[in-house]
Amino acid sequence: MSKLRQMEVFVAVVEAGSFADAALLVGMSAVMVGRHIQSLENTLNTKLIQRTTRRQSVTGEGRLFYEEAKLALEQVKYAYNLVEASTGKPSGLLRITAPMTLGVSLVAPLVSEFMRAYPDIQIELILSNEVMDLYESSFDIGFRISELIEANLIAKPLPPYRMVICAAPQYLQAQQAPTTPEALRTHAILTHTSWSNTFAWSLKSGDAQFPWPERAVLKSNDGQVLLQAAIAGNGILMQPDFLVANALKEGKLVSIMEAFLPEPKPVQIVYPRQKKSLPKLAVFVDFVMARLG
Repeated sequence: MSKLRQMEVFVAVVEAGSFADAALLVGMSAVMVGRHIQSLENTLNTKLIQRTTRRQSVTGEGRLFYEEAKLALEQVKYAYNLVEASTGKPSGLLRITAPMTLGVSLVAPLVSEFMRAYPDIQIELILSNEVMDLYESSFDIGFRISELIEANLIAKPLPPYRMVICAAPQYLQAQQAPTTPEALRTHAILTHTSWSNTFAWSLKSGDAQFPWPERAVLKSNDGQVLLQAAIAGNGILMQPDFLVANALKEGKLVSIMEAFLPEPKPVQIVYPRQKKSLPKLAVFVDFVMARLG
């Protein structure tokens, strides 16, 4: 295992507070995170993370190593950025974070096309519905579904996140199609597990708003899972237009209740201000804006 990678994983564990949360930051499984930490502790012949079944804490030696490792990683990052900026040639590793559904359906195809155009740039794409701190997690750029962006980030707007309510023709033939938000309570509902009070999609009817029903026959954190369930006739789905567009076009799904759709939410790409001069970042931003902006 690379010593630099071990240091990166250890810093992520300390800052994230758990192996599972650190795994999202470094793009590996929690089991692999544990192996990196164990290997590092064996190399240093000391305990860095004290783990029990209920909690974990950083030892005194671990805290010392964390401070020095963080400085070392920042110096390495600075050295890479300095050389990349001076050469003017887009190259190196570009770390991207995006929400799950947006990432799978929209960002991943863009990244694939981008890689063909810029073969000297390596991509690390991490999908998570958790909003990543681009400074703490060392991501170069992120896709955000939000109006609120930190002041230390540069933000560029993309087409908004528009929702569609739809169901399979066979479902609508077997059940009376709902015509109001209240009528959804009697139907089989498919919903995303990330929807909550902090990230909700409310249907609108005049001045009134109605939450998407919490009671569901299927909940999943993956939009593709929900899409396939809807196509199979298992219930009514509300998902972004880019996810269901092909199914609607092919007649596998039918759009309903268009008068009650939620307000679209803004989508932006964001990146740290000090990184704007990096050629790899600049060409990716230009590429995305040319395709979507």
